Amino acid sequence: MNDVVVMSAVSKVYGKGRSAVAALREVTTGIPRGRFTAVMGPSGSGKSTFLHCAAGLDTPTSGTVRLGDTELSGMNETRLTELRRRKVGFVFQAFNLVPSLTVEQNITLPLRLSRSRVDRRWLKEIVARVGLAERVGHRPAQLSGGQQQRVAIARALVTRPEVVFGDEPTGALDTMTAREVLALLRDTVDGMGQTVVMVTHDPVAASYADTVLFLADGRIADAMDGPTSDKVAARMTRLGAWNR
Repeated sequence: MNDVVVMSAVSKVYGKGRSAVAALREVTTGIPRGRFTAVMGPSGSGKSTFLHCAAGLDTPTSGTVRLGDTELSGMNETRLTELRRRKVGFVFQAFNLVPSLTVEQNITLPLRLSRSRVDRRWLKEIVARVGLAERVGHRPAQLSGGQQQRVAIARALVTRPEVVFGDEPTGALDTMTAREVLALLRDTVDGMGQTVVMVTHDPVAASYADTVLFLADGRIADAMDGPTSDKVAARMTRLGAWNR
């Protein structure tokens, strides 16, 4: 199985001198294509920095990141922006929908920004998969929180990205709605062959993944295949104690 993201000896340091803070320390890992990977760790462990460096949202202080067949090192912000539009989808805790646009217009916004043609057949399939076929003409204010996050997931998928990154995508949702969204992310992997990388603090959310990477003090401290919420919670308890 090939890796869609490869991080080699990636470090990220914020600040200089005595005030410098190392968010990532020599992280080397690969994210397998067509799999669901969750990233967990205590507060300050480097989870968000890991995601930002892997997705080309932030530049490592040292080390290299490869996304698909593209090496990100040395790319300027314009080229990185173009790369993210083509190869990366994002789902955040905040839905980040444009209130004045319809569901369909919000979903296709990345294509409009890149002046790309909308594949109507693909759009129809995505809308059906996320359960919004009857809502395409609605605006965000007419949708529930779970429906708005489904719009965000559809928007992340519309460009056929190599990988979808989620940063606490269920953090603003109630328990039942969160599980529906997680099941949808799981389905994009199982049913569409999508690659998903999700940062979360929730052991239940992590249990939907194929693999969980545990970060502590800016390093990958452990990994777990076939996670359950109980096993993830137990591992997090040990990591939290180690990180204090």
